[in-house]
Amino acid sequence: MTTFKVKPSPHPHTLEEREAALADLKFGKAFTDHMARATWEVDTGWNDYRVEAYAPLLLDPATAVLHYAQEVFEGLKAYRHADGSVWTFRPEANAARLAASARRIALPEVSEEMFLASIETLVRTDVEWVPSIPGSSLYLRPFMFASERFIGVRSAHKVDYIVIASPVGPYFAAGFTPVSIWVERDFNRAGPGGTGAAKFGGNYAASLLPQQVAAQNGCDQVCFLDAATGTRIEELGGMNTFFVTADGALHTPALSGTILEGITRSSIIEFARARGREVHEREITLDEVRNGIESGEIVEVFACGTAAVITPIGTLKSTDFEVTINNGEPGPITQEIYERITDIQYGRADDEFGWMRRLA
Repeated sequence: MTTFKVKPSPHPHTLEEREAALADLKFGKAFTDHMARATWEVDTGWNDYRVEAYAPLLLDPATAVLHYAQEVFEGLKAYRHADGSVWTFRPEANAARLAASARRIALPEVSEEMFLASIETLVRTDVEWVPSIPGSSLYLRPFMFASERFIGVRSAHKVDYIVIASPVGPYFAAGFTPVSIWVERDFNRAGPGGTGAAKFGGNYAASLLPQQVAAQNGCDQVCFLDAATGTRIEELGGMNTFFVTADGALHTPALSGTILEGITRSSIIEFARARGREVHEREITLDEVRNGIESGEIVEVFACGTAAVITPIGTLKSTDFEVTINNGEPGPITQEIYERITDIQYGRADDEFGWMRRLA
């Protein structure tokens, strides 16, 4: 059994500082008093499991991750329920995805037991940081990186695993409000045989310039097409996409090795099928989407991911077109799925799928 030893911070935030942070929630700006850590070395494996004071990292200029970007990460949330207890959503799936990402980037795997122990110990140590404002949560960011002092091109012989936590409000400041999407034609997020299916920082770095282009064109987010043909919808910079047709069915791009397997995505599929709704995982072309929206065959479009949960999409735009979905309003199926999943996450509805795990 993996046990993370707690070393309390000698300089925690004051009550007033913590209350001020919890009263003004912004995504990824404030952080709790502690972080979970462990170290892996090629000859000994994982060791030195601890929860210690949140603090800057001391890295040598030759630290391998700074030169070859060998790192992966995860994202999940802790939710405070009405009775004061704290829960998280499908952490076993996050553990499995972190392990899969690590394999692709040639990093050591973190076991499910170690992953769960790290987030549970950290949340229990900093449980006062879990906010209770409606729509808020404690965002958990597990990550690991090549920490060896070495600049040769090979997989690292020393790796650090860390979990930090940040109290957050909604990812989009406007909350559950339709966003505008720029369909990118010139840049790709990932290609066949690449790292698109891993939660790897390089994929997100590749999305930042296209995100700037989207903003310059008045859009909130960017949607990528496949690198091979430039015709198929893949995903947004950090979210999966769904299209709702007039018959009430859901359609989402099939996992192809270039798309991250979102945990919210898989939850939506399971929830919808349990309600008798058809879900199709398949290739979806941009032309099909444009024509479907214009003809009324596609009636709703939404994106999903851990940070925002579900975000309705009101506009799709590119260099040669602009289409509005459902008059720019959230659709009823999008609204229903959002409400039911968030009701489960916050303990307002029965957890019929066994998705929630109590942390504190």
